Amino acid sequence: MNQFGEGEQAKICLEIMQRTGAHLELSLAKDQGLSIMVSGKLDAVMKARKDIVARLQTQASATVAIPKEHHRFVIGKNGEKLQDLELKTATKIQIPRPDDPSNQIKITGTKEGIEKARHEVLLISAEQDKRAVERLEVEKAFHPFIAGPYNRLVGEIMQETGTRINIPPPSVNRTEIVFTGEKEQLAQAVARIKKIYEEKKKKTTTIAVEVKKSQHKYVIGPKGNSLQEILERTGVSVEIPPSDSISETVILRGEPEKLGQALTEVYAKANSFTVSSVAAPSWLHRFIIGKKGQNLAKITQQMPKVHIEFTEGEDKITLEGPTEDVNVAQEQIEGMVKDLINRMDYVEINIDHKFHRHLIGKSGANINRIKDQYKVSVRIPPDSEKSNLIRIEGDPQGVQQAKRELLELASRMENERTKDLIIEQRFHRTIIGQKGERIREIRDKFPEVIINFPDPAQKSDIVQLRGPKNEVEKCTKYMQKMVADLIREESNTKIDLPAENSNSETIIITGKRANCEAARSRILSIQKDLANIAEVEVSIPAKLHNSLIGTKGRLIRSIMEECGGVHIHFPVEGSGSDTVVIRGPSSDVEKAKKQLLHLAEEKVRKQLYNILLMPLGFAVPGGPFQVQMLMYTACGVRLTERDWFLQQTKSFTVDIRAKPEYHKFLIGKGGGKIRKVRDSTGARVIFPAAEDKDQDLITIIGKEDAVREAQKELEALIQNLDNVVEDSMLVDPKHHRHFVIRRGQVLREIAEEYGGVMVSFPRSGTQSDKVTLKGAKDCVEAAKKRIQEIIEDLEAQVTLECAIPQKFHRSVMGPKGSRIQQITRDFNVQIKFPDREENPVHSVEPVVQENGDEAGEGREAKDSDPGSPRRCDIIIISGRKEKCEAAKEALEALVPVTIEVEVPFDLHRYVIGQKGSGIRKMMDEFEVNIHVPAPELQSDIIAITGLAANLDRAKAGLLERVKELQAEQEDRALRSFKLSVTVDPKYHPKIIGRKGAVITQIRLEHDVNIQFPDKDDGNQPQDQITITGYEKNTEAARDAILRIVGELEQMVSEDVPLDHRVHARIIGARGKAIRKIMDEFKVDIRFPQSGAPDPNCVTVTGLPENVEEAIDHILNLEEEYLADVVDSEVMQVYMKPPAHEEAKAPSRGFVVRDAPWTASSSEKAPDMSSSEEFPSFGAQVAPKTLPWGPKR
Repeated sequence: MNQFGEGEQAKICLEIMQRTGAHLELSLAKDQGLSIMVSGKLDAVMKARKDIVARLQTQASATVAIPKEHHRFVIGKNGEKLQDLELKTATKIQIPRPDDPSNQIKITGTKEGIEKARHEVLLISAEQDKRAVERLEVEKAFHPFIAGPYNRLVGEIMQETGTRINIPPPSVNRTEIVFTGEKEQLAQAVARIKKIYEEKKKKTTTIAVEVKKSQHKYVIGPKGNSLQEILERTGVSVEIPPSDSISETVILRGEPEKLGQALTEVYAKANSFTVSSVAAPSWLHRFIIGKKGQNLAKITQQMPKVHIEFTEGEDKITLEGPTEDVNVAQEQIEGMVKDLINRMDYVEINIDHKFHRHLIGKSGANINRIKDQYKVSVRIPPDSEKSNLIRIEGDPQGVQQAKRELLELASRMENERTKDLIIEQRFHRTIIGQKGERIREIRDKFPEVIINFPDPAQKSDIVQLRGPKNEVEKCTKYMQKMVADLIREESNTKIDLPAENSNSETIIITGKRANCEAARSRILSIQKDLANIAEVEVSIPAKLHNSLIGTKGRLIRSIMEECGGVHIHFPVEGSGSDTVVIRGPSSDVEKAKKQLLHLAEEKVRKQLYNILLMPLGFAVPGGPFQVQMLMYTACGVRLTERDWFLQQTKSFTVDIRAKPEYHKFLIGKGGGKIRKVRDSTGARVIFPAAEDKDQDLITIIGKEDAVREAQKELEALIQNLDNVVEDSMLVDPKHHRHFVIRRGQVLREIAEEYGGVMVSFPRSGTQSDKVTLKGAKDCVEAAKKRIQEIIEDLEAQVTLECAIPQKFHRSVMGPKGSRIQQITRDFNVQIKFPDREENPVHSVEPVVQENGDEAGEGREAKDSDPGSPRRCDIIIISGRKEKCEAAKEALEALVPVTIEVEVPFDLHRYVIGQKGSGIRKMMDEFEVNIHVPAPELQSDIIAITGLAANLDRAKAGLLERVKELQAEQEDRALRSFKLSVTVDPKYHPKIIGRKGAVITQIRLEHDVNIQFPDKDDGNQPQDQITITGYEKNTEAARDAILRIVGELEQMVSEDVPLDHRVHARIIGARGKAIRKIMDEFKVDIRFPQSGAPDPNCVTVTGLPENVEEAIDHILNLEEEYLADVVDSEVMQVYMKPPAHEEAKAPSRGFVVRDAPWTASSSEKAPDMSSSEEFPSFGAQVAPKTLPWGPKR
């Protein structure tokens, strides 16, 4: 059995305590009865009591039937009444859903609780039985007479009869009026409404007048106030046609003698407002409005009823409002327009839209500078408009200066140039960086230069730069330096390029001889490639450009690939330019030019045949020279007489299919085979690109006979490839591993290069030397030849050992083994690192000597020789002898060295940076390891470890950082200047401002820190404000504070009595209204706190004249609001039900007296069966006296 306090009941009580916040005390009697004392706030106690009863007492249930329409009154608004009822009775009340026809309400709880709840539900139903609902049909036109001006008449009837009367609003086209209330009083209300209706039907008549549709809103007034005003003064109802109606007829309904007065008022309201316009050029509109509407706000604040409308593209401003106000506003706006026309100017210039983004600059840098410098506005059309028109507005002199600068910028851009930079493709990914980080940095550094890298599939080394000439040159030098750094890292040399302003053309390379030679050969190769770059321009009609480029660029891509990766640039579509630029190595450029012109001629012939010859019925092209000229002119080509044209036929296309693995073999090494087919036949062969869906499709284009011949040759080659043969060759088993290691990488490369030929080596463990090849005959023969070449290389291989301490191996390998991979590629060798030795420390146990032998003899002595390299230090290099030696030198050059740099100890923590960010950045940038001594050593020496070529740069970078830190230290000293200013503490809140706005502005404006005294610190002078920063800035901040104090000293405070009942109205929602008043009159208004001696005393602080104006304003508001408050209070008196005569005593909640645990030991033990000593929660309480008698 559970111990007391450990059972299920204890857990339930603990849950109830946590959920409700009430405190529960449990007491277990001898008869195992459980008593619970609940204490806490009344609401929490009631909730806890309900939960205790529901979960620990035996539950019963009962149903009570009341009319379905009364259910909603039991639920109450938002279910509040039902929740209160459940709390009071400690029951659960379930009411059927609205779509359930049942009228049964289920009550669950204790017997006493169910009785209480049932009684309360029946009581609510009984109250509703006394109420009735009635609907009365009344013509819509007479509703205003029943409601009365401002709904006063219907309000009076509702107050007098206690009946709720719902009149549909004018916008709802319903005629019935709904009455709800007690039957007798409801009948009185219906009778009174009927009487008014009948009387108005007899006495009233109507007249119809025409009022302009635009003036209807003035007759209606804000929220219909003008209509109510006319109804109140004359007793006449004015009916306005709906806004969506075209009718201008206004109907007046009322007693005949009142109609004349009402008609006068209608016309007065209609003509009280007027519409006027001011002529103002549309480009001046935004200057008239001002920044964030400041200029316009001045007019609208003076004349809030005037509506000012600006229509885009129209040279006028429309004003609408009271006639007098409109005239004043019109004069002010006309004055502004005249002033702006006198001192403002605009100009429009034409600049090709393709240059617009360069004019704007990165994030608007260029255009914002021009705007700020010349105080003008520059409007550049969006790209989508393709407009060349740029508009400059502002001061005449500034407009002319901005125009001159923009035209100069455009002129420079027209002179922009394109430059090709030769960078080995293997460096492209390094320059681009991970996720494009490094190339993004270059583009940020040279925002006006567009950098294009070739597609990796093209295997091209040409990187294209385009932009303003100077910027392109700077970017070229920057990227050349990057390439030099990459070569330097690879070759472990130091490369010094000539300075930018130097005329020297000498590049200095420092390092080991072999490394310097390798770096020199690479740089000379790049120079040779750059010198060989040529650029030619070819004129081809713009109409042919799209057809020459081909679907997804297939045609033009095939020419670029075939001609050694030249770049062919077509002008921007829509520019109308015919110039096509070809750039690349000289020989390849000439070849590409020839092919491009040949392709263009083919396209011209095809277009001419389809456009002119076919419709004219020419079976074979021919005819007079004039017809030919007409055909060329139609295609935009200007040609002299070309007799050969008559013998040409239209272009012809054929598609053939071949397995994708055959494509490389058909193309041949360096495109040799396919070039041979093209040269012999004159047809163009296009292979699918990587992104093309149909990878089997090969397209042949050209003259029909050339295409047929090329088709025949290719199909013969494909047929040979489909003719699968099997052959074998002998390969010494010692070489097998070379072919199958790295998951058969070498075999995969052979298969890709030679049409998918399958090469099978014998299983490992067998001593067979037979290798089987299966595939197309030509492919098998080529693959055998390639394997034989590889074997010859392997036979010539030697193995060298390179001893490098194991601790440097990771550094030598580089990130992800990149350095080793590069050496392997450069020298065509294999490099094997030894396994790591877990405990590299040599044993220090002495060697035991026997029979007088010395420790230098035998194998043990050799192993213990401290001068010999350890096995874990030896790196094995395999390959040709000369290559192995060069690779060994390259590896040894990668061994890191250490230098020491002296840096003052107090700067070490700044060098390290937050969480080591500073030191990490330097290590990443210079590819070195930087070791900072521990703080307890107090050492000034920082050690830098890395490649020799990187150490100088790292040292220079570290010393540069030290200079920066020392400069920052000096700056901190200057910024720590302190200045104190004495200011009366009563002005401190004003200097701080709302939410610190004023003091924050001073801090930001003067770049200082301002400290106010701590109110809780008695030792600190309360009138001292401390300013910290540069001396000049602190003085400026002090002057700013003293200026504010000077203004505050001129201010006065006045107390004004203001009825506390209108305070909330004047303050407004979240203080919005009072803030508006304070901002308008530039004063501070303080209302009394709750419990203040004088709740009506309001304090107004500010300049004397502002205080007076503010007091007058709030007194006017008090007078206006007080009338509403008095009316509302009077209405509340009538609407409130009569109060109970007997005052209810305040509830004290649950009070527990004489509980067992409070009794003294001498007292008699309580009787557990006594209901007096142990009252239950469900016990009856003395009934309260109610108007309709006691509960039953």
